[in-house]
Amino acid sequence: MQWTDDHKQLDELVTKFVEAEINPHVDEWEAAEAYPAHEVFAKMGKLGLLGIKYDPAYGGMGLDFTYSMVMAEAFGAAACGGVPMSVGVQTDMCTPALARFGSEELKRQFLAPSIAGEMVGCLGVSEPGAGSDVAGIRTTARRDGDDFVINGAKMWITNGLQADWCCLLANTGDGRIHENKSLIVVPMDAAGIDKQKIDKIGMNSSDTAQLFFDDVRVPARHVIGQEGAGFTMQMMQFQEERLFAAASALRGLDRVIDATIAYTSERKIFGKPVLDNQVVHYKMAELRTEVEALRALAYSAAQQYIEGADVTRLASMAKLKTGRVAREVTDWCMQYWGGMGYTRDNIASRAYRDTRLISIAGGADEVMLGIIAKYEGTLPRGGR
Repeated sequence: MQWTDDHKQLDELVTKFVEAEINPHVDEWEAAEAYPAHEVFAKMGKLGLLGIKYDPAYGGMGLDFTYSMVMAEAFGAAACGGVPMSVGVQTDMCTPALARFGSEELKRQFLAPSIAGEMVGCLGVSEPGAGSDVAGIRTTARRDGDDFVINGAKMWITNGLQADWCCLLANTGDGRIHENKSLIVVPMDAAGIDKQKIDKIGMNSSDTAQLFFDDVRVPARHVIGQEGAGFTMQMMQFQEERLFAAASALRGLDRVIDATIAYTSERKIFGKPVLDNQVVHYKMAELRTEVEALRALAYSAAQQYIEGADVTRLASMAKLKTGRVAREVTDWCMQYWGGMGYTRDNIASRAYRDTRLISIAGGADEVMLGIIAKYEGTLPRGGR
């Protein structure tokens, strides 16, 4: 992935947007444990930032996925992780399958308004008993005439309290677990949906919900693509989600390292700056190297993705490495801030809380390792 002048212009546009429209409000949104997604998305929609890779026929820019990576990385300028994650749900998690496989009617009704920032979307995959084990979901959508009737529950749903629609994965048949699932567009004002807020230790500026579906009725035409192909479509969506996760972490980690270097160069202990201790400045060099290595991996995966390659292996590696590098960077940086690092609004402590989710959400580290092992041919016989 090579940066062009167009990539640089997009980076500057997004960075300026974050600095003007996001960062001045972050402390307020963190305290409120939510941010005004409709208001922020409306502003982003006017700039074309919610449909960078999508067809101009629906309001998108029609650019390739490398531009989505640039936007994700630029959002690392945000002083929190919650808002970038929420944006990523809109641009790279709940909309890819709709844009690729959805009917013209569905794209006009839900994709175009989402690109314009008039609608907020969410992704309904994880459940109380099925997170990384997507095949194990229990939510059902049963045919009743021209409708589906949905029953079940979804957990850890980013944007779930504010969303206008949900890209929901549900069992629409009784066949094999990888062939009985469908992605369904569910309007969130449908009768029978109950929403409950989930409290978290991080990503506080984004709302997270548990959703309950009790005989929720939606038209059968709201199925995205072919009925029964939902599992495959969701696996495809995961690739863009995981690459987004990698890209969106890069600049934020650089910011934490930069701030830590600045603080330790001024903070003196035993008569000299903390940074002058070899253990500290060597560690800063090591952490920066890790971030740059992650950047190279993410860029390589993105380039191969736009060239049409199967990047499941590389995307899984990037997702795995992002979670682990983020944990290492934020932990060490918080350590070198000393007592200040343990305060709630410190840049290192907030990043420590926010980025810890990377190793859990969107496929836990152990799931990524299983995928990589499968591609390496090292799984034991009978392993998935």
